[in-house]
Amino acid sequence: MRRVKLAVAYDGASYAGWQTQPNGTTIQSVMEQALARILQEPVRLRAAGRTDTGVHALEQVVDFGDSGKRDMETIVRGGNALLPEDIRILSAHEVPAEFNARRDALGKEYRYFLFLSRSASPFISRYAWHIESSIDLDAVREALLPLVGEHDFTSFQGQGCAAQSPVRTIFHVGVTRYDAPGRPGLSVPGLCSIDIVGKGFLRHMARNIVGTVIDVGRGKYLPERIVKILETRRRSEAGVTAPAHGLFLWKVSY
Repeated sequence: MRRVKLAVAYDGASYAGWQTQPNGTTIQSVMEQALARILQEPVRLRAAGRTDTGVHALEQVVDFGDSGKRDMETIVRGGNALLPEDIRILSAHEVPAEFNARRDALGKEYRYFLFLSRSASPFISRYAWHIESSIDLDAVREALLPLVGEHDFTSFQGQGCAAQSPVRTIFHVGVTRYDAPGRPGLSVPGLCSIDIVGKGFLRHMARNIVGTVIDVGRGKYLPERIVKILETRRRSEAGVTAPAHGLFLWKVSY
């Protein structure tokens, strides 16, 4: 039995999340059907993270076992030929039999995109939360800092989360602006992202964090309130859940 690791990108707008479920088309189910046709055998994918309905991935990592009938190039090219255009296999590599995309991940980076502008964009608004009101990004940065480290994130845990423990470790937080003067590459006025890197995440955790720190940026709370929200361990104390379409699983580290 061979084990294969795939890097995958997808636009999650048309899917009911990553994980296969009885009702709704998911990225996992579409990919498994395409790969089964290429490999001529059943395929069961295991992902580094289970993105929710409407959430995107710049680089999701998955693995599966097969009998080794096809080479890696055939898996990539053949898989992409059968997949819809909003799901792409970026690469395929054979890995040791014990590799586990979820268990072996050292960290996951999520980026939540915001479009701060009086008018929505017909191009950007599909992938970013459009906010018309003024946001103090320095206050957002300050509010994010207390989240770094190991904490009980019950206050940011979504309903229906099946995690055995609400304790998670965040390695890095930040705000990236894509309209900064002199910034190389992409430069879009009003576009920025809230970046969170951690070992693992609870259901809706990243989106609940974003919704809360945006309240800080709007002046509803002072940045130091984040510490008290963490300490209460009550979801009702935190802000709204940010819309799914702005969230990207950006990178998985091993």
